[in-house]
Amino acid sequence: MFSGLSNISIIIWSIWILIFCIIGGVYCTREMVNNIDICLFVLVLFTAENGQTNVDAQITSKVAACAMAAERVVTKVLSVTNGGSHGTWSGPEFCAIGYYATGYSLKIEEKQGKGDDTALNAIRLKCRKGNNSPITGGTILAQDGIWGRWSREMDCDSGKQFVSFRLQVEENQGRGDDTAANYVSFMCRSFNGGGTHIIGTRGFWGPFGAWSQTCPLGSAICGLEVQIEPNQRRGDDTALNNAKFYCCSQ
Repeated sequence: MFSGLSNISIIIWSIWILIFCIIGGVYCTREMVNNIDICLFVLVLFTAENGQTNVDAQITSKVAACAMAAERVVTKVLSVTNGGSHGTWSGPEFCAIGYYATGYSLKIEEKQGKGDDTALNAIRLKCRKGNNSPITGGTILAQDGIWGRWSREMDCDSGKQFVSFRLQVEENQGRGDDTAANYVSFMCRSFNGGGTHIIGTRGFWGPFGAWSQTCPLGSAICGLEVQIEPNQRRGDDTALNNAKFYCCSQ
């Protein structure tokens, strides 16, 4: 199917998709990101056939594509090692240019007693412009599970943004009821450094893992991506399993 395409043709096709992303709005649609994935996957195959390739760079190109469409400069991708393993990644979502995450709320299902528990179902970030600006840029939500209610919003102190996170995750229960991720906490810091503080409490089950790395000075969290297991019908549901956050300098 792709035998007649050159690397240049594939790259040109990807660029056209990005142009449509930018014309269509601030964010890439999931369909366009999927098309970019196809282009890049084919490019990996061609490059691998002709010599050594940096596969990690190809995989992260989807993030770069969406960041380009949102006009964001990503300085670091924050992740943790204790996330769950079920489900697929949503694709990245970013605050508008110049806005950073300063608050959040969580969609959590209450304990179901003898029913199937899922705990954490979604993470919603509040975007705010600048260090002390009262101007908000709304909220972003990469994807959400179907169970639970939204918590109250939790915010950094004035002048601070999110720069690191940690996940509370219940380990695999074998034949028991799995819930995977239960809660997320964030570390707040001023854009250019200074003291930090933590916001968030804790969920129902499992321990918190280690903190992620921290956004470099001159940057803060500006986007997210989540791994969510779809409805298993009669199977054991876990909903949100893992998350990544993106640091931006602009």
